[in-house]
Amino acid sequence: MRVTRDLYADLAWLLPAPEDFRARRRALMADDATQVGAGVQALARHALNATQLTQLAETIAAAQARGADLAPLAPFTLGLVGNGTLDLIAPALVASAARHGVALRVVTAPYGQVIQEALNPHSAVNAAKPDAVLLALDHRGAPLSADLASAEASVKEAIGYINALKENFKANAGAPCIVQTIAAPAEALFGSFDRRLAAAQRAAIDAFNRALASGETGSDDILLDVAGLAETVGLARWHSPSEWNLAKLPFSSTYLALYADHVGRLIGAMRGKARKCLILDLDNTCWGGVIGDDGLDGIRIAEGDAEGEAFRDVQRTALALRARGVVLAVSSKNNDEVARAAFREHPEMILRESHIAVFQANWNDKATNIKAIAEELNLGLDAMAFLDDNPVERGLVRAFLPQVAVPELPEDPALYARTLTAAGYFEAIAFSEEDRKRAGFYEDNAKRAALASAVGSLDDYLASLDMEISFAPFDQKGRERIAQLINKSNQFNLTTRRYTEAEVAAFEADPACFTLQIRLADKFGDNGMISVILCKAQGDAWEIDTWLMSCRVLGRKVEQMALRELMLHARAQGVARLIGRYIPTARNGMVKDHYETLGFVKQADGARAGETTWAIATDAETPAAAPMRVVRVGALNDALPQAAE
Repeated sequence: MRVTRDLYADLAWLLPAPEDFRARRRALMADDATQVGAGVQALARHALNATQLTQLAETIAAAQARGADLAPLAPFTLGLVGNGTLDLIAPALVASAARHGVALRVVTAPYGQVIQEALNPHSAVNAAKPDAVLLALDHRGAPLSADLASAEASVKEAIGYINALKENFKANAGAPCIVQTIAAPAEALFGSFDRRLAAAQRAAIDAFNRALASGETGSDDILLDVAGLAETVGLARWHSPSEWNLAKLPFSSTYLALYADHVGRLIGAMRGKARKCLILDLDNTCWGGVIGDDGLDGIRIAEGDAEGEAFRDVQRTALALRARGVVLAVSSKNNDEVARAAFREHPEMILRESHIAVFQANWNDKATNIKAIAEELNLGLDAMAFLDDNPVERGLVRAFLPQVAVPELPEDPALYARTLTAAGYFEAIAFSEEDRKRAGFYEDNAKRAALASAVGSLDDYLASLDMEISFAPFDQKGRERIAQLINKSNQFNLTTRRYTEAEVAAFEADPACFTLQIRLADKFGDNGMISVILCKAQGDAWEIDTWLMSCRVLGRKVEQMALRELMLHARAQGVARLIGRYIPTARNGMVKDHYETLGFVKQADGARAGETTWAIATDAETPAAAPMRVVRVGALNDALPQAAE
């Protein structure tokens, strides 16, 4: 008998907990256990109940205590303050974060000690120097007065309270805050008139939430939309008066796993773990039927047809994701020409061939095709999500490519689109113009790859691209994108240091810092901001604190041009040396030889295995210019003497 799962309460896009959960957990607890991080993540990718989440959190804590390697999970410390019973929530957060690629440590404040925890520099949360602090306040914890005569003042007071908490955690812990919107109580005192009366509690909460969402508490806020989550499942279900009275749980325990998963998504996105590419199966996923058997006219995708409408929703959702920067690809067991015909010729298709960055329609297995897609896009497998109606194909991809996110789908195609969005694979903590253009960047890359195959030498190919590289210092216009790249770039990132927008702004104003934001354009389009470099003065040297680059421009000699620019400016300012460090992580092995390849000389090994320090004299030979035009913007334009190059 098939058990019906609730999409949100049961996290039905995940596989149910494995029957051998206890045995697998015990194996990870053993002192000689290896690959603990991968094993923990594999268990976390199931829909676990509250008890299992707590047990998995205990496994993670034990592994952390004995110094086990939790790679590929990225470490993250979260301060947790709120007006509810936080100790009941923290284990679920730890286990759920592992699902999203993070080894989380949670430091909780004592019950009800919110403002005290923020003000005391030596409090548990402040002393831990967390990567972020979650302000887990509900309508009972924010100072929103129930007095109808003072509703407007109450909203201002509540926003002031949030600002005070943020400022103190920033000053004492150096941490940004994750701020929650507030779920309104299910009870409406005035009925429908609550929406119209500004003094009503629901209206006050709406005003408070709008202030948070609009950035009135600061542009560096990370927003957790609990109000939206509660509205999705229903306010009456979200709030549990009996559980609040009994245990001071701020929401129903039914939705503990859902809340924890949403926190995990945010933290994962802060560490660059959000997915970037959606790979679509075609038959019975993007349209009803099998095009090879039913023919172009036989597939079901027509508007007005109930089954066809379900598949149109999938296409509509995919196109909406592309509009916000998610790259689309196809992996289908089909003849290529037959599959493409639907995109080119079917009048009811919403998706078109031009929307697809990589099109793999052949008779290879799906795992092989997905690996080929990842290689062509130059993205990691952990950047992929795969949508397929066939449980056998889903199982194969999970078995051979566990890094790929594969949602379980219900029997009813009408729920495919909802399930995909509920899974939250493409969580965002910011959205820039360059995010919107990302899908186009990768589609243009496919054109570049086609050109590369038609041109002889690498130099000839690069010259044929007609490239223009632009250098500018950090500035207000690029700040959001700079912070975003710093916080989500993992592969081509020498130190993987993370900075907030506020810290980026401080670097802009610091005379001891030299900064570069680098853009690249060519005849196929603008790649946008593709590299960020931050140098800090250290005696007669510049230490390269941060050097990261988008992998989509690898092999185009951007690294050499960036070093050339650094050396020219360093000489002009009398700097004798550039010092670079490589700090290894689970994902940046591709750049371990970066400095050596560029001519730096190794100076020392670091405390961690694989960590190295490198240096190059600024009077060394400057790297030869690559075939691209150089444009300098802002202060860089006049910074070099004409003879410097």
